[in-house]
Amino acid sequence: MKTFESLFEELSAKAQTRPEGSLTVEELDKGTHFIGKKIVEEASETWIAAEYEGADRTAEEMSQLIYHLQVMMIDRGITLDDIYRNL
Repeated sequence: MKTFESLFEELSAKAQTRPEGSLTVEELDKGTHFIGKKIVEEASETWIAAEYEGADRTAEEMSQLIYHLQVMMIDRGITLDDIYRNL
């Protein structure tokens, strides 16, 4: 099972090694604006799932939101420590 920290390590490694066919690398290459739109999309889908689709679907949407947030963190050079300092 992945954790917040292990996901960040995995995505950071992909950003460094840039494996062919990686959706993470593709998203990073599309840039901040694209990543931001994905965050907004997943946030709205999280809200809709919470309102109408139950806990399992909400958790799925939340996991996708976390993924895109972490891609943005990598894109902007934000570390886990940067986030933890602000919690």
